[in-house]
Amino acid sequence: MKAAFVLLAGAALASAQNVYFIRHGEKPSDDDDPNLSAQGLERAQCLRTVFGASSQYNIGYIIAEKPKSDSRLRPLDTVTPLAQDLGLTVDTSCGKTKSDCVADLVSGYNGSGNILICWEHSELTNIADAMGIKKPPTYPDDSFNLIWTSPAPYTAVTSITSENCPGLDS
Repeated sequence: MKAAFVLLAGAALASAQNVYFIRHGEKPSDDDDPNLSAQGLERAQCLRTVFGASSQYNIGYIIAEKPKSDSRLRPLDTVTPLAQDLGLTVDTSCGKTKSDCVADLVSGYNGSGNILICWEHSELTNIADAMGIKKPPTYPDDSFNLIWTSPAPYTAVTSITSENCPGLDS
């Protein structure tokens, strides 16, 4: 019995995914405009290379904040070009403040590839916390380019790197 548990635990760890957290692309100066700015659209195109099929990220599942009828479009618009390139459907089943919902999606994912989460920046810390990450960072208000990496079992953000989109990130 003990050997079976060890084998199951080992298999679970072997199939564990990395989770990458990103903020949606740049927004217009008018906060009431739910769309991406020109720079945000440029970032969405850049992410096709950053996280694309030939990248090191091996994305197999993309989760973005559920849009409302005429608002909160930015996270979905940010990852849609990438999802189309990868042949993936973006999971938008969780609302903006439903961090437990996102944590449940992550824990329930058993597909191949890693997980990309794109959300409104002020909620990323809450999502990380709901996943069990200890002392998650705070996403800066003035940044749109950071990638947080958390490997399974999702107890820490182990690196924060830049998307390095030409012309957008210095």
